[in-house]
Amino acid sequence: MTRASTRKPGEATGDEQAAVPRRLLEHATKLFAKKGFDRTSVQEIVEAAGVTKGAMYHYFGSKDDLLYEIYARVLREQTRQLESVASSAAPLRERLAAAASDVVVSSIDNLDDNTIFLQSMHQLSPDKQKAVRAERRKYHERFRGLIEEGQASGEFRTDKPADVVVDFFFGSVHHLGSWYRRSGSLTARQIGDHYADLLLDALRPPA
Repeated sequence: MTRASTRKPGEATGDEQAAVPRRLLEHATKLFAKKGFDRTSVQEIVEAAGVTKGAMYHYFGSKDDLLYEIYARVLREQTRQLESVASSAAPLRERLAAAASDVVVSSIDNLDDNTIFLQSMHQLSPDKQKAVRAERRKYHERFRGLIEEGQASGEFRTDKPADVVVDFFFGSVHHLGSWYRRSGSLTARQIGDHYADLLLDALRPPA
């Protein structure tokens, strides 16, 4: 026997409700890329997403919240990937290589989001900037932990501080938006693997 739906007429389903913030983020990202964060109005975002201002404010308290979430959702996924790799039973070099390649691939997959955020982060409220830096620092510390593990075991060189290695590596990751083109000859994974090889080569103990 088929159960009758208890949903009220006009009431959104769970999938429909989840689609609203996705549309808002998608169109906000496009508008921020085209016009800049400061020159994009809330009205333009809701019109592009096909929702009301009330619907937007149900999910996001402000335009700042949209900008924050554009980056935060990418960082959450990168953190999930890193934790999965770092806590696996694979050999250390394989774990670090996978972590390095994965973050390059996810950065390329979300290149517009990352570029927009890095260009506009200074326009967030101080509290939002502090929250972003704290989450990013936790991610970098987990990544750094893999390097320190190798330094402690003698697998990686110890004459270069792990903090410096991490800053150097992620500086190059954040620079992807200035040169990467989807029409190029290398796939995102190929670039990620090259970055991983360069990182591991840099950590190899001197002969």
